[in-house]
Amino acid sequence: MSEYEPTGDQPQAIERLADGIEKGYRFQTLLGVTGSGKTFTMANVIERIGKPTLVISPNKTLAAQLYSEFKRFFPENRVEYFISYYDYYQPEAYIPQKDLYIEKDAKINDVIARMRMSTFEALRTRRDVVVVASVSAIYNCGDPEDFDTLNIKLVRGMEIDPVEISRKLARIGYRRSDSISAEGSFRLKGDTIEIYPTYTDDAFRIELFGDEIELIQRINRMNKNVLEDLDKLTVYPAKEFITTEEKIKRAVKSIRKELKERIEELKREGKFLEAQRIEQRTLADIELLETMGYCPGIENYSRHFDGRKPGEPPYTLLDYFDNDFLVFIDESHLTIPQLRAMYNGDRSRKKTLVEYGFRLPSALDNRPMKFDEFLSRVNQVIFVSATPGDFEREVSEQVVEQIIRPTGLVDPEVVVYPTEGQIDRLLFEIKKVKKRGDRAIVIVLTKKMAERLSEYFVDLGIRSIYLHSEMDAIKRVETLKKLRRGDVDVIVGVNLLREGLDLPEVSLVAIMDADVEGFLRSETTLIQIIGRVARNVNGKVIMFADKITPSMKRAIDETNRRRKIQMEYNKEHGITPRSIVKPMELEVFEKFMKKDEERYPQLVRSILSLKENLSLDEYAAVLEEEMYRAASELRYEDAAALRDELYKVREKMER
Repeated sequence: MSEYEPTGDQPQAIERLADGIEKGYRFQTLLGVTGSGKTFTMANVIERIGKPTLVISPNKTLAAQLYSEFKRFFPENRVEYFISYYDYYQPEAYIPQKDLYIEKDAKINDVIARMRMSTFEALRTRRDVVVVASVSAIYNCGDPEDFDTLNIKLVRGMEIDPVEISRKLARIGYRRSDSISAEGSFRLKGDTIEIYPTYTDDAFRIELFGDEIELIQRINRMNKNVLEDLDKLTVYPAKEFITTEEKIKRAVKSIRKELKERIEELKREGKFLEAQRIEQRTLADIELLETMGYCPGIENYSRHFDGRKPGEPPYTLLDYFDNDFLVFIDESHLTIPQLRAMYNGDRSRKKTLVEYGFRLPSALDNRPMKFDEFLSRVNQVIFVSATPGDFEREVSEQVVEQIIRPTGLVDPEVVVYPTEGQIDRLLFEIKKVKKRGDRAIVIVLTKKMAERLSEYFVDLGIRSIYLHSEMDAIKRVETLKKLRRGDVDVIVGVNLLREGLDLPEVSLVAIMDADVEGFLRSETTLIQIIGRVARNVNGKVIMFADKITPSMKRAIDETNRRRKIQMEYNKEHGITPRSIVKPMELEVFEKFMKKDEERYPQLVRSILSLKENLSLDEYAAVLEEEMYRAASELRYEDAAALRDELYKVREKMER
């Protein structure tokens, strides 16, 4: 691993977690406060245990951040990034109330697709692998057996037929190209074969003497310089989903059988229109499969291609690991509910398509894993969160706390004031914050309150702005940037301090109506809010309330407990707390794309050019998040509109 050394209570957390793994504990929890270096602790546990590791994050943004950090911690290991490869995705759907059918529409990101292939290759060939994934890790992907068997093994001295090798390469997804050395292609020129895989930055050259392999070389993809002479080489598939002629024949036979049964079933139910619809659509797909080897929505027939029985789980990323691997679930209080909900959300949409004759029932088996299927597939799991949920606490054989921050920062002071005279008290506190050059955030219960309070502050000469969900997506991002830059002193909003939001300049958070029990004032939410202001040495949280609710009491008691431990540790070790300083740059995206700079210069330039003005990239990220949310909530028209806007932004970025 890298040269960094554990500090604070990281050593004891590493020791206890690693010891728990060695003792065979199936579930453990790392309860780490915000800013305590949980990722570094995870990295040290991985190094000590030495197992292939899967790290699951609740969203792409946090996954990219973790990927960047693990790349730094493990410069010699294979650190892979596995997320959905769609730049945008509009799932197929039918809305019976409007008799509206929406076709699937998607755009694949070639860079992400290549990184997924790199993940598969690493997992099937090495053990020093760390895969950082979003929750797409439990979605359907290619059969690992195909990846293992549909490959080409070449050994120096072996006799081969170049024409036959070309056919084999074509069967596993490579295309012949005599002029462009693009990924997923090969070139046959005289006695030389050059292969450009999708899963590695390098290329391979095979030189023949007659029909015998004389040389196997690893070469630079761009300048063709020889990097290494090899004795043998295994060429893996170029695509995630490989469809062979044998698979197509087997699948078509099985699809025809299911179609016949489904037509009979629909006619018995008196659904003659649906029966006619499914017959026409499926026969058209079969014709394309038999002639082209592909059809739109081919993933809906995955069960037939895989040979799975109805109801059996699909192949996922987890199937590419061997049985002895380690799983970290980051921000588990968010990720676990997502893993639980994915199956039902996906099934609801597809069930409507099946009922109205747009898809065969087998389409229901093109799905994410059920939560119990996921648990049965993983061996040892460590949940990571500052606020682990009930599930994590109930199943964990030990909960390991990590409370001390390397910066010496302690949890903020939490004070409760009555609501009478609350505005005057708030103004007094904000003026103190403004005087020392920090920022403040005020959290209210309604959008109207946010607007009115912000306008009141402005009237008093305080630079304030409100923020809520009805604002345009790009305006929300720009508002937070204004706060960090110091263009405004205060933001007033409803639910601002979500997980992953990093605002080290904020030293005061005021929570209005803190005694109103509910999601926005639950124990977990309050602790998360308190943790977000712990990045500043002057951090302070004010709750305005006329009573102490159970949620408030638990959140305050837990904060005070941690604060006491942190202050005693600092005193014992002579540590002076210091605020976190974080530049306003897209470091994650720079590092993420850096290794592709030679091969994707236009794409990299378009991303790096946003350093001075991040609005396009941030806007795209927000659009993508909202698009997926709309689709998951079955708001397909909204998702389509968001997709169209995202496509326009992507086009601007690519230019």
